[in-house]
Amino acid sequence: MRGLLAGGVLAAAGWGVRQVRAELGVRPLTAGGSRAERMRRSALFDGTGFVNPMPGSTVAPSGPPARFLRDLLTGREVRRPGGVVPLGVPAGGAAGDLRAVWLGHATTLAEIEGRVVLFDPVWSRRVSPVAFAGPKRLHPVPVGLAELPAVDAVVISHDHYDHLDMATVRVLTRISEAPFLVPLGIGAHLERWGVPPERVIELDWEEEAEVAGLRFTATAARHFSGRTLTRNDTLWGSWVVAGERRRVFYAGDSGYFEGYAGIGAAHGPFDLTILPIGAYSPAWPDIHMNPEEAVNAHLDLGGRTLLPVHWGTFTLALHPWGEPPDRLWREAKARDVRIVVPRPGETVDPHAAPQVDGWWQALGVTRS
Repeated sequence: MRGLLAGGVLAAAGWGVRQVRAELGVRPLTAGGSRAERMRRSALFDGTGFVNPMPGSTVAPSGPPARFLRDLLTGREVRRPGGVVPLGVPAGGAAGDLRAVWLGHATTLAEIEGRVVLFDPVWSRRVSPVAFAGPKRLHPVPVGLAELPAVDAVVISHDHYDHLDMATVRVLTRISEAPFLVPLGIGAHLERWGVPPERVIELDWEEEAEVAGLRFTATAARHFSGRTLTRNDTLWGSWVVAGERRRVFYAGDSGYFEGYAGIGAAHGPFDLTILPIGAYSPAWPDIHMNPEEAVNAHLDLGGRTLLPVHWGTFTLALHPWGEPPDRLWREAKARDVRIVVPRPGETVDPHAAPQVDGWWQALGVTRS
């Protein structure tokens, strides 16, 4: 019996190691082939990895300030909701020209002229290569993957765990026939996880592809990539999705930069901008925008309605849980910007009356 138990423990340990190795993905340059050649030809590739063409605005301090350390150790209660996050139920029936459902963090479902696009789908409980550690959900996903409408395209912004989730990719590969549109190099991860090569469309910035009657264009973002300690061996980006009448911009994960005006001029105006407003910090000002910068980006892009994402689901920074939508709401009112702030799972129509009722304020723990 003892031998059987020991064998089971060893087998489980072996499975765990294989699982973690799979989660880490693949370094696409080491695999060689046409994917590596395309990466090397990119103007954003410097010979060893991808780079942001826009320079950084600050230099990181040599050590974290005392307040940062204090907040890290003592401010945990404000970084969580003060109660149960209310969930909505996505609307059924015909979508019309455009509607969207924020499902938590960056995961968003957009129905554009009858086609369904799923952005950065993450259904796992943790965003981590291991099941026992890493940022954990603060609320459930409002709907199961199998309950989604038939998806026409899956769009990935970059390969960080909170945007590219192996378990979710594997399920979507099994239950859907939708192609995955990804920045350069990320196809190596997907193929490692069982996505057929013919369902992977890799694009450099300003390259485009047509899927299900929609035009997808990979555009610039100010961020970085990496699923291990090695950074920037795959590209990151934002996305323009254009139908005959409606246009959507999805920023993915990005700091603010002047290039949004150029994206708006080349590809806008946009009926809906889906922009991150959380996980910001003075310690990393160039790679995550804050709520006020999201409003700037929306205006630069020529957006009609702003849907904020990348907040409320995982704790990834030190700001209070409810601070991002509070700051966004104040800035939007001051600058006459149209926003919607739905509960996770609620359907929003960018052309209907703005949906902002302050629902999060009953849950937000604030501090001075």
